[in-house]
Amino acid sequence: MRARRSLPALHPTVALWTAVGLAGFCLLPWYGLRDNFFTFSWLFDGWPLSDKVAPALFLVLQGERLWLAPMVLLLAAPLLLWRRRKQDPVFGALLIAVGAAGFAWFMLQGFGIGLRGFQWQWLTALFGDLDDRQFGMGWGAVLVGSAFLFLLTLGFAARGAVGGDEFVVGAIGFVIAAVALFIFMPILQMFASALVTQDGDYSLAVFLQKMFSERLWGLSCLAGGPRCGVAWNSLFLAVLVGVITTALGLVFALMVTRTGFRHGALLRALTVLPIITPPFVIGLAIILLFGLSGVVTQTVADLFGLQPTRWVYGLPGLLIAQVLAFTPIAFLVMIGVVEGVSPSMEEAAQTLRASRWQTFVTVSLPLMRPGLANAFLLGFIESMADFGNPLVLGGNFDVLSTEIFFAIVGAQYDQAQAAILAIVLLFFTLGAFYAQRFWLGSKSYTTVSGKGDAGVHPQLPSGFRKIVYAIAGFWTLFTLFIYVTIFYGSFVKLWGVDFSLTFDHYVKSFAVGWTEFGIHWRGAAWSSFWTTMQIALISAPLTAAIGLLTAYLLVRQNFAGKNAFEFGTMLSFAIPGTVIGVSYVIAFNVPPIEITGTGIILVISFIFRNMPVGVRAGVASMSQIDRSLDESSLTLGANSWQTFRKVVLPLLRPAILAALVYSFVRAMTAISAVIFLVSAQYDMSTSYIVGRVENNEYGIAIAYSAVLILVMLVVIGIMQLLVGRLNIGRRRDQGDLSQSRTNVDLPGRQPAFSGGG
Repeated sequence: MRARRSLPALHPTVALWTAVGLAGFCLLPWYGLRDNFFTFSWLFDGWPLSDKVAPALFLVLQGERLWLAPMVLLLAAPLLLWRRRKQDPVFGALLIAVGAAGFAWFMLQGFGIGLRGFQWQWLTALFGDLDDRQFGMGWGAVLVGSAFLFLLTLGFAARGAVGGDEFVVGAIGFVIAAVALFIFMPILQMFASALVTQDGDYSLAVFLQKMFSERLWGLSCLAGGPRCGVAWNSLFLAVLVGVITTALGLVFALMVTRTGFRHGALLRALTVLPIITPPFVIGLAIILLFGLSGVVTQTVADLFGLQPTRWVYGLPGLLIAQVLAFTPIAFLVMIGVVEGVSPSMEEAAQTLRASRWQTFVTVSLPLMRPGLANAFLLGFIESMADFGNPLVLGGNFDVLSTEIFFAIVGAQYDQAQAAILAIVLLFFTLGAFYAQRFWLGSKSYTTVSGKGDAGVHPQLPSGFRKIVYAIAGFWTLFTLFIYVTIFYGSFVKLWGVDFSLTFDHYVKSFAVGWTEFGIHWRGAAWSSFWTTMQIALISAPLTAAIGLLTAYLLVRQNFAGKNAFEFGTMLSFAIPGTVIGVSYVIAFNVPPIEITGTGIILVISFIFRNMPVGVRAGVASMSQIDRSLDESSLTLGANSWQTFRKVVLPLLRPAILAALVYSFVRAMTAISAVIFLVSAQYDMSTSYIVGRVENNEYGIAIAYSAVLILVMLVVIGIMQLLVGRLNIGRRRDQGDLSQSRTNVDLPGRQPAFSGGG
């Protein structure tokens, strides 16, 4: 006779999250201070009796913060499920009620209290006036909030959501909460702050006055005036950059695929250089060449007897710098689209006696519309979000990104003005996003089917091929000339005055010495360098993890609201970094999430700014993995978490590498969001370099940038070694060429780098 299986006292996952919540409420500091989030100094700072580091339980027992008391009762409520089965209707209903009520009360008490007390009068009437400022939430609050969230998802799983899979429902809940908290909430608070006046009141009239000001939308330049509005400047520049970078990207893609060019691999390698270059370094090189004391400017002036001018400052210099920086991104988009056009379609046109030119214009080019649209969109968004080059080369040509910066850090310190400018910037980028989708429409551009295609892409017409070679050759030489200038300029003593070679800039930045206590980092740049490395190495794997988890949910799971879920996770792709920076300053400078000036806000901004790339890389790779592998694992008794960790994840190495590399590079080179979020303690490399540029220390700025480029190349190589190489197929003997073998060689794969700086 089989022994009857005894029920556990409490469902294991419910017991886990109940214990986590109670530990956060009873043991850990409810409020977080800047210097105790990642240390245990709070243990020696009066814990648990001091108000600043006391757990919620001790605060309530002392008669303070009584609004926290209901949460401990809700956290204890799951104990009522003692020895109840998961299939019991009461099980799911109670967890949903506890989770929803607890999370709602948790958010209400957090956002209902500001720096000056309660936000609403009824809370003041209920609990009285506060005698102390409100601090941001600490580890205790984080654990309690997480416990309520996952108790809620466990309740939905018990009621059969997404097949009752606890891991999948919990992952969906986590991603939704994270995206809502770190993408939607800051944007909404930025919109709200745009209505705030200098007196702290809300005024629609003041908002409309600032929104439609002459400074923003003026067109006096068309009537002979000195300048146009900042919004028109940004839009005009972004459209120009989008069109030119798309055209150049198409030219390079055609040269590699349709001209018989033999050095395509070298050209692809060159496209990586601008991607790992700090965004304003190209602007510095242009100043060294074409500025008032630039080599080219002085040479032309001496040869032709002309007076040197500052022509490069403004639209011309900005256009050159941004086209140089963003053309490689357009090439990476276009190369895949150009190669993806089915040769059979082009051969069919030629069979019908169309010329090579007619075939290209009427068949090939229309099928490249998705690539052209995406390349233009990326160039447009990158130009809108670019902060470094306008700061260096802008002159009197003001753009939205720099105006936002000066509204925040300038003497005026007008958050409402910064928010209004950020709204205009966001409106332009989202408008371009939807214009792209409208232009592509619902037409099908599919040319590759399951059938084999043995055709060969036709060569370009002879005359057009010569034009392609001429344009590509000129731009390649110009790009190489810029990079030679960058590295040579780091060794010049004083550009334009003293061209003698020296290592002084490197020594001043990265000198190392020895003392009786060991190694001493004497160089002025070491502090920002180590901070940048630390932030980048922490944020990169977290970005990849959240991105791939989201991709798994999108590809492998079906649930209500999936399209809205995907839109929310991809929203930050269309939001320029400048807008992210401003919204984070507004949202996280006050309780309940008070993290401005800490390293945490930098990590979070990088995670949710770069997450879409991990999502798209994961979706692309996971779509190639047969679902039967997952089903086999589940059939053999593994749960979804085990299947994801042991079956799916090992097959995603290319996507993991793409997400890691992109996240690391962007964290090392980002400036548009970072410039608002750095502090004296957490200064990033890019903001340090901007400071050197503002002090006219170009040699130090370029030397630092050269070191960053070298470090990024080394770290990318190490990441490739750690992630490894994906081998699909069986290998018996290396000499057995008949054995089926497919290797996905990671260095050959080009991730779609995109996104604002």
